Amino acid sequence: MSTPARVLIALLAGAAVGLLLAAFDHERALQVADAVQPIGRLWLNALQMTVVPLVAALVVVGINSAADAAASGRTARTAIVVFLVLLALSGTFAAIAAPTFLSLMPRDEALIASFRAAIQAPEALPAAAGVGAWLANIIPSNAIAAAANSAMLPLVVFAMFFGFALTRIDPEHRARMLDLVRTVGDTMIVIVRWVLWAAPLGVFALVLAVCARVGIDMLSALGYYILTQCTLYIAITLLLYVVAALAAGERPARFAKALLPVQAIAASTQSSLASLPVMIESARTRLGYPLAVTSLVLPMAVSLFRIASPPQYIVVACFIAWMYGVDLTAVQLGAAVGLSIVVSMGSVGLPGQVSFMTTNMPVTQSMGLPVEPLGVLLAMDTIPDVFATIANTSADMTATAVVAKSTGQVDAAPDSDGA
Repeated sequence: MSTPARVLIALLAGAAVGLLLAAFDHERALQVADAVQPIGRLWLNALQMTVVPLVAALVVVGINSAADAAASGRTARTAIVVFLVLLALSGTFAAIAAPTFLSLMPRDEALIASFRAAIQAPEALPAAAGVGAWLANIIPSNAIAAAANSAMLPLVVFAMFFGFALTRIDPEHRARMLDLVRTVGDTMIVIVRWVLWAAPLGVFALVLAVCARVGIDMLSALGYYILTQCTLYIAITLLLYVVAALAAGERPARFAKALLPVQAIAASTQSSLASLPVMIESARTRLGYPLAVTSLVLPMAVSLFRIASPPQYIVVACFIAWMYGVDLTAVQLGAAVGLSIVVSMGSVGLPGQVSFMTTNMPVTQSMGLPVEPLGVLLAMDTIPDVFATIANTSADMTATAVVAKSTGQVDAAPDSDGA
């Protein structure tokens, strides 16, 4: 049985036990919540301990992978630019839409306070630093101290400097350092996989504690969180048809028909890599893109580009901010968009369950928000992941269309029925 399926079963079991206890014996429910809460907290701590080295490694490797790809020719450089523009657009859209969507949901202060207590999150957030102080702290005076304090934004900035600097040193020395960095990252991923093996137990404990303390009302809030994510993924997927029409000159009906088999595979496998063969087939036979473009851009897209990532990170952070009644500023949201682009390009290729904590924690922490809710939100990620994969594969095809158009490499287009 796959990890997402095991986590989903644990989520449902934890919710059922917690709700039954809360409904029939509130005092016993609180006792059970107190007993299982440390188990969930231990599991969350085990995930958190890998984040700092793994994020630093992913950013360094991601920057160098993008640099290597861009150095391979004009088509690859164009593809990198298209990926960055589409990621920025999706992140900006999420930064506008997510707070707006969540603001429509009424907040029950007592309910939220109980939820925070159930996951041992801080009751109140520290006062936000002024814009000047926030900007001054983006570049760390001590990278080791930033890592020790889990100051993720300064750490990512340092990792970006380190990654770009690596591209300028002697190739032999660069290869050795990248090998070391990749080894660190791969080792952290092994640890994460071990921790995720125990995910059903951790999720069961976290969700049971929440439901036992808060009751069924909390499920409506978590349901709204899932709805927000799915709505944004669907909206971004639809907007990609507009991008293909405007930037690549594609006819919407023909493009939509070519995407159908790709989206079907994406929905059933929840894997962009598994969808790659059908993406190449659709791009070649249904859309008429040349092999020189499809054989380069689509594998690059699967390796470097995941358009649903910035919206996910931003929705998670906005939901946690909603829990605390915090209105995120334009500066915070803008920084989150930029950070989400860097983190997403470094983490593409990791399974969603593996990458959730690693990729969401930097963005959440950069906004001054607590990370304790991430353990519960990870358990909710299984359903939105279907729509996220559809958006990612649709974006891969859209990026290929734009690159083919911008480089002038488009074969005679097949007719509209793909014959």
